[in-house]
Amino acid sequence: MPMMMDNLTDADPDDVDDDRYRVKLQDVFEGPMDLLVHLIKKAEVDIYDIPISQITTQYLDYLEWMKQMNIDFAGDFVLMASTLTHIKSRMLLPPQVGEEDEEDPRLEITRPLLEYLRIKSAAEQLAERNLLGEKTFTRKPDTDIPERVEDNEVIHIGLFELIDAFQRILDKVTPGHRVDLTRDRVSVQERITQLTEMLETKESMTFDELFAADHQRSDIIVTFLAILEMAKLSLIRIAQHVPTGIIRIFYQ
Repeated sequence: MPMMMDNLTDADPDDVDDDRYRVKLQDVFEGPMDLLVHLIKKAEVDIYDIPISQITTQYLDYLEWMKQMNIDFAGDFVLMASTLTHIKSRMLLPPQVGEEDEEDPRLEITRPLLEYLRIKSAAEQLAERNLLGEKTFTRKPDTDIPERVEDNEVIHIGLFELIDAFQRILDKVTPGHRVDLTRDRVSVQERITQLTEMLETKESMTFDELFAADHQRSDIIVTFLAILEMAKLSLIRIAQHVPTGIIRIFYQ
């Protein structure tokens, strides 16, 4: 994740400082705990042995990236950032005399994280009871995803997995292009209308297909913000086929 910000070094924050392009994260996807879980899974580390310096740096990178993208996040994200930074500073301090058995500072975040995972798992199990058959593709897609798949082959993904997929798309674009969302560019609302028409026709499309016609970084960013807004409005459902890793957008 440390490389995420490199692709935005030429972007001027003023270019995206427009309320018309601001997407509010609250009540759309997940919260700070989910971001933390996402980073720990990506790092493939034990939750009891979190590399706090690495995770803290990556967490702050995500927040800075979302800020530059005009994605508003609630104050609890900032609070989590403060907690991680505090734990990181405690980890850097040498142990005091007679305090060799002092509790691992990382437990300050490990305990609530474990409790959160237990609650989330229970909530997901309850939700599954009312979602029987929802994870079945009813239309044959134009990719390697089969027409019908087992429930355990498809997962619903959230903002942070989506950001990773979007970052890979940005990586393919020529770096250095100045982000400009204010001049001669399609608006987020206009792009939502365009994407809606596309999805009404095809019922579902892969995440990458939604960016196929975008050649400028600014157009790509507008498309991404439009996808987030559509998710907020419950116009789309986002799922990933586990065996292939393909992300597919379904029109609801």
